[in-house]
Amino acid sequence: MPVRDIPTIRLPATSRLPKGKRGGIELLLVHNVEHLGKQGEVVEVKRGFAYNYLIPQGLATVATEHHKRMVEKHRAKLDEIARERLAGLRSVLAELVRTSVTIEANANDEGHLYGSVGSTEISRSLKQQDLMVTPDQIVLQGPLKEVGLYTVRVRLAAEVEGDLKVWVVPSSSESAAK
Repeated sequence: MPVRDIPTIRLPATSRLPKGKRGGIELLLVHNVEHLGKQGEVVEVKRGFAYNYLIPQGLATVATEHHKRMVEKHRAKLDEIARERLAGLRSVLAELVRTSVTIEANANDEGHLYGSVGSTEISRSLKQQDLMVTPDQIVLQGPLKEVGLYTVRVRLAAEVEGDLKVWVVPSSSESAAK
């Protein structure tokens, strides 16, 4: 196959790429790039890094005014969605803080459990009360191994967390057998 039949990728000429304040090229990041920036940010990079890596890999595009406006509109929509999500999580947290969970477990006479109560059991009890909390949102210092009242941390998001009261009681079938 002759060399002239190989398709080439044409990149914009350097005269058309916007120059940054430090002499580099301004690009708009399409994806997060480690050690450079997050999606939607305008960054200034060296010409070779732009031509040889960012643009061919589809990680960045030319930072035109049109692209910047589109990113700002998209960012505004994402911020609104995030605010609504946080408001919903805060309302769920307010309901969680007002409730308590009772979990029955097999225990001996001293109150030590034969097994343990973990985040899965707490999550299951909350689902029975129509509160959807996943086990990974429940923060335990370790499994609960004794009968009693515990205060458990629930983290629904980075800035939305609160305490939940968990009662661990001996199972009623065991006390009825005695």
